[in-house]
Amino acid sequence: MEPRFFKIPTSVGDVSLRVAQGHFATRNSHTNYFIDVTSQQSCIRDADAVAQQLSQRNLAQHLMIDTILCMDGTRVIGTCLAQKLTGGGFRSMNAGREIYVLRENVGTSGKLIFRDNARPMLEGKNVLLLLASVTTGGTVRKGIECVEYYKGNVAGIAAIYSHLKEIDGIPVVSLFDTNDLHGYASYLPEECPMCREKQELDAVVDKYGYSAL
Repeated sequence: MEPRFFKIPTSVGDVSLRVAQGHFATRNSHTNYFIDVTSQQSCIRDADAVAQQLSQRNLAQHLMIDTILCMDGTRVIGTCLAQKLTGGGFRSMNAGREIYVLRENVGTSGKLIFRDNARPMLEGKNVLLLLASVTTGGTVRKGIECVEYYKGNVAGIAAIYSHLKEIDGIPVVSLFDTNDLHGYASYLPEECPMCREKQELDAVVDKYGYSAL
């Protein structure tokens, strides 16, 4: 049976959060909510709405950004965000500048890697990590490790939803947080109370969506 979804009303422009409650397994954790951002990842209108709101949340005024590293399938959002930050429509430190938009490239070891032609877009650059959602911070730390390996600087972290306010001292800018999801919880798989109570999994989820069980 597929999870039952509902939308959370929002005050951040045209952006709404589509979520389902239940028992879900990700690569790094078990959660009691699944956050569906498929529309924001794929639809140019919804991606542009997310970019508009993120660009107004201190990204434009306080962060100098050279490169946006798009994780969790957020390249459409990243492209829209680069246009917002470099445009002249509102005050931005990045207005009139060039911003590179890179998609994550996962190697066989599970770490992020980039070919030689992409290295100049990371080396010595201020990089914004862009994600669909942040729960445990594991994916973000892979991004930080990657940027530092290629001698770049992580200038900031942005997401549609974040369970965390900061990661390794870097603030996370998000449109939604735990205040929007009543009772949201994320557990290590071996510490999941839903598993201990024999509650069956509703779905396995990753950055591409969910597979109902």
